[in-house]
Amino acid sequence: MIGCTKLLCGTATVSDAVKYRGMPSSEIPAKMLQFSTESKPLVVWNMSRRCNLSCMHCYIQSEDMDYTGELTTEEAKVFIDDLAAHDIPVLLFSGGEPLLRKDFYELAKYATDSGIRAVVSTNGTLITKEAAKKMKEAGIEYVGISLDGGPETHNKFRGQPNAFEKSIEGIKNAMDEGLRTGVRFTLNQMNYTELDEVIDIVVKEGIPRFCMYHLVYAGRGKEMEKLDVTKEQSREVIEKLMKKSIELHDAGVDVEILTTDNHADGAYIYNYVLENEPERADEVMELLKMHGGCSAGHKFSNVDNLGNVHACQFWGHKTLGNVREKPFSEIWNDKDNEFLAMMREKPKHLKGKCGRCKHNAICAGCRIRAETVHGDIWEEDPQCYLTDEEITE
Repeated sequence: MIGCTKLLCGTATVSDAVKYRGMPSSEIPAKMLQFSTESKPLVVWNMSRRCNLSCMHCYIQSEDMDYTGELTTEEAKVFIDDLAAHDIPVLLFSGGEPLLRKDFYELAKYATDSGIRAVVSTNGTLITKEAAKKMKEAGIEYVGISLDGGPETHNKFRGQPNAFEKSIEGIKNAMDEGLRTGVRFTLNQMNYTELDEVIDIVVKEGIPRFCMYHLVYAGRGKEMEKLDVTKEQSREVIEKLMKKSIELHDAGVDVEILTTDNHADGAYIYNYVLENEPERADEVMELLKMHGGCSAGHKFSNVDNLGNVHACQFWGHKTLGNVREKPFSEIWNDKDNEFLAMMREKPKHLKGKCGRCKHNAICAGCRIRAETVHGDIWEEDPQCYLTDEEITE
């Protein structure tokens, strides 16, 4: 995750990050976790595959149906106990749609009572005033809600005619309850021209966080590969986000802008700072090094609805073990797992453009996009938009 506002506007510094070194993950402020050198992973748990929507870019191809074999409440608590015992920094409850699971609030409270920082990824359509109150009571620290564009585009993506209206209502209900709330936007050819419109909604509604996701070719998202933006459009978009980050910060508007799933954004921001504020360039680079680029298999992990452990939520086709058979911590810390070992030293294995890039230690590209396009997880990321001049020593 690339913190545009933090890097461009100096709202996070190296000294801030160093101050929290060696502290338990649970005691590090949420805004500084992306710069933590702690290798314990943020865990995304797809607690249910069921969803009330049918989104075009869903990475696990959810439908509104019952899925058999999902972790029971008691199995989930054993899983959460293991995460708590190993000081996992964040447990992100995801789906499908997590609010459809009947024990969602019980498990969220169980996690927070165990000392785990709990956050939720949701489509927002089910966040009534009562649901928002129950999330607050459960100790949820953050709610990320997806908006894919203006009303018409969002509804098309979500497969429901009133999804936009319900998501906006959910955002308002969450914020009215005092829940820290953010908007998530997945970039593609069908909505990249509506980026300004969505950011305007964020500012108008006083939403404190906006995160743009680059498209990853997994699940139904794999079918959208041809709808990904061009490299020129990617550059146009990151330029726009950088400009917005600076404008909003200078205007005193309390909104943080971030991007994820294309760490070339970090290198692009560094190059901008190097040219325009060279006195800050070393600090920005140091923060990017602390973050470390793609964290899949290292500082980021996924457990699906069946208990299978993956390097990240897009690695559903590669299972590392199952929490019913072995604790997550034991699976994740298996020193004999060659795949995990390689994922934790990605720059050593990169090929093509990624292999020769001077920024690969702060990026490493997207291994899923590489695999989908090239058939080799270590090949270059087809969506790197940096020029040869920008990646060469």
